[in-house]
Amino acid sequence: MALVILEVFVALFCFLLLLYGFRNKDGSSPKSFPFVGMMPELLLNIHRIHEWCADALETCKGTFVFEGPWFAKMSMMMTCDPANIHYVMSSKFSNFGKGPEYKKIFDILGDGIFNADADVWKNQRLVAHGFIKHQRFHKYLLRTTRAKVENGLIPIIDHVARRGLVVNLEDIFQRFTLDSVCILVTGYDPRCLSLESPLVLFAKAVDDASEAIFYRHVRPESFVKLQNWLNMGQEHKYRKAWEVLDGIIAKYICQKRKELNELKDEVGVDLLTSYIAEEKSAGFTHA
Repeated sequence: MALVILEVFVALFCFLLLLYGFRNKDGSSPKSFPFVGMMPELLLNIHRIHEWCADALETCKGTFVFEGPWFAKMSMMMTCDPANIHYVMSSKFSNFGKGPEYKKIFDILGDGIFNADADVWKNQRLVAHGFIKHQRFHKYLLRTTRAKVENGLIPIIDHVARRGLVVNLEDIFQRFTLDSVCILVTGYDPRCLSLESPLVLFAKAVDDASEAIFYRHVRPESFVKLQNWLNMGQEHKYRKAWEVLDGIIAKYICQKRKELNELKDEVGVDLLTSYIAEEKSAGFTHA
């Protein structure tokens, strides 16, 4: 009897999937099925998730609501409309607090500006905004970016062109971006962009953490908690990536504090230096 009921349920479910599939041929939005929402389409396109999101946003004129399974609380709004983004991120930012759920997903970011809310966020934003607007930072940005292009990017492109080699441009530009961002944020160059294309633990850890965070968005919270408890799957990769990132960032911070103590009043122009200087001016001390 139980087997018959299961067969009837499966047949009914497949019929509803086909029905909704045929009904939604106008391309107005990703297909939403009974009980499971848009999850089937998402899973079918998981290997090309960025392209799928871009196509969906283009079809829906910049904004649509992703409907997750009814039992998983995974529905979310996606938008690339500049007016909506300005409304959320600027003009009415106070109406869109991140909350504890956001911090739970992005716990690897700690209590920094990306996870902070209310007054904590305002204080961190004030420091970062003042730093980014400063003329010294603009000159530093121009100088370091030009140096990275001249001494890193162009030599690799020339080397490849002269030898007629096949090259992964995505990998090259990712390395260029990582080097540039690390210099601007910490003042240190990890030198990912080189002819040897070395394996960079920091870059791999960032990729692993980003992938795990993505899966936290498309999997039920109970499943994520189970993986975390068993220390397996994406959550295992996430934990290992967190350890690597914490170790590297801690090393950068210690080096920067030592440099600033030796240089006394001379202050650099990278973001880490700015935060440490602000911390000192506020009267915080570290052992």
